[in-house]
Amino acid sequence: MRPSQKALVLGGKTGLVGQALMESLHNSGWEAIAIGRADVDIFDKDASDKLQGIMDKYEPNCFFNTVAYTQVDAAEQDEENATLLNRTLPAILGRLVKARSCTLVHYSTDFVFDGKKRTPYGEDDLAAPQSVYGKTKLAGEVALQNIGVPHCLIIRTAWLFGPGRGNFISAILERCRAKQEIRVVHDQVGSPTYSLDLAQYTLKLLESGVSGLFHIVNSGQASKCELADEAIDLVQLECAVTPVPTSEFALAAPRPPYSVLDCAALTRVTGVSPRPWPQALRDYIYKDFAAE
Repeated sequence: MRPSQKALVLGGKTGLVGQALMESLHNSGWEAIAIGRADVDIFDKDASDKLQGIMDKYEPNCFFNTVAYTQVDAAEQDEENATLLNRTLPAILGRLVKARSCTLVHYSTDFVFDGKKRTPYGEDDLAAPQSVYGKTKLAGEVALQNIGVPHCLIIRTAWLFGPGRGNFISAILERCRAKQEIRVVHDQVGSPTYSLDLAQYTLKLLESGVSGLFHIVNSGQASKCELADEAIDLVQLECAVTPVPTSEFALAAPRPPYSVLDCAALTRVTGVSPRPWPQALRDYIYKDFAAE
């Protein structure tokens, strides 16, 4: 990409994916501007006008939407706000960029699947979300596809960890510092994904000039229990991990028991083969927890 390329990153100030994108964009020579709540409150009735004003001001080549309602259990009782962030916001952005020479990159989730398969999900597999979170995220995908944005990437990812914001790994390590034994579910299997890798692979996909729906995760698969165990071993904490079924936790929203994503389409288009999640996890642990 040319150094003159300009990007707006909604959620780039505090979001896990947004912060990773800001770092990767800067490293790749982009002029990247992070857009946060101080710039536009998505819950305000004039949010669409403010977003249009921001686009008019900066005239970006690419707009990244990393904002979402990700509180999976809370969404079951807060469908209105989940719909606003996960479906209405992408639709607003889609309409705003449609008439511009601008690419929209929007992030979605593995929760659009019901988890009944036992082989990795491809982009063409049937989406059948079981939770409000999954349903509203799928509605966001469909809204963008129906609007027909000429240059749009919809990227599904999963099980994110990385610097700058709390995540499953940081929560597990915090629990282990306070306890000698923790319980972690063993019957949820997915694709652990390093936010910095997601950002870098996203830019590779963007550089290819394609549009459409793609999966981006680190390669391999793990249960929540296996992922926790690996992180604890890397930090060398004295903490036992006890595998338990999901049913032992009173969760409001159902989780897909298997939601591993297939990245073959990404590899075909870009030549990039995502590195294994254990290697990415080591990078995260050694960079962000080595001094603790």
